[in-house]
Parts: sequence; structure tokens; C-alpha cells
Amino acid sequence: MINKKSRNSMRQRRHLRIRRSLVGTALRPRLSVFRSNNNISAQLIDDVNGVTLASASTLEDICEDKNSGNAKGAEIVGKVIAERAVKKDIKSVIFDRSGYLYHGRVKALAEAARAAGLEF
Repeated sequence: MINKKSRNSMRQRRHLRIRRSLVGTALRPRLSVFRSNNNISAQLIDDVNGVTLASASTLEDICEDKNSGNAKGAEIVGKVIAERAVKKDIKSVIFDRSGYLYHGRVKALAEAARAAGLEF
């Protein structure tokens, strides 16, 4: 019998492979994305000091409940995380898609963050 690994365990392996080469600093933090079935969140992480500089999520009161799990909610999160980064004088980040495909909600978040002023 063939045992198929779960999608999440495969994603976590891809994420570990990606994370070997991505390191966020205070001047250029890592923009990490987490996507669940119902929500999406993003964090700006300084890996050198081990701190989160800013975060945004659809669990906050930034978007309506009907937009929390779709691309429109991801665009709102991307815009908010970029605004919070600009307030802290962060203009350039390293994008960490966390093993997810660059498609759909992850792509919508990234493009909204770029449009709001982040460079990556």
C-alpha cells in the first residue's frame, strides 16, 4: 500500500528548504505569509534578533468577515502590512511564501504590498 504524505507536511518541507536561504535583518526583514482555509496573515520578522517587527491578519478588524478568506482579504492584509512597514521606515523586504504556491491569495497579498510601497 502506498502512503501519500499530507499536503501540509509537504508544504512544511518546502518551507524549511526555502528558509535555509532566507534571513531577515532589521534593515530588510522577512515578510512571512501564513494561509489557512479561512484567514491569511503576514509578519515582518527580524531573524537576527528573533523579533516580529509588524504583523497583519484578517483576524483583526481590518476587513469584513465575508472577505477574510479570499483574495480581496489578502489584498487588504498586504496593504496594511506595507503601511505598517513604511511607518517603521522599512522599504525593502524579503518575501517568504512559506512553501505555498505563488498563486491566488499569496500572489494577491504580495502584489498589494508592492503597490503600497514595499520593494521585493
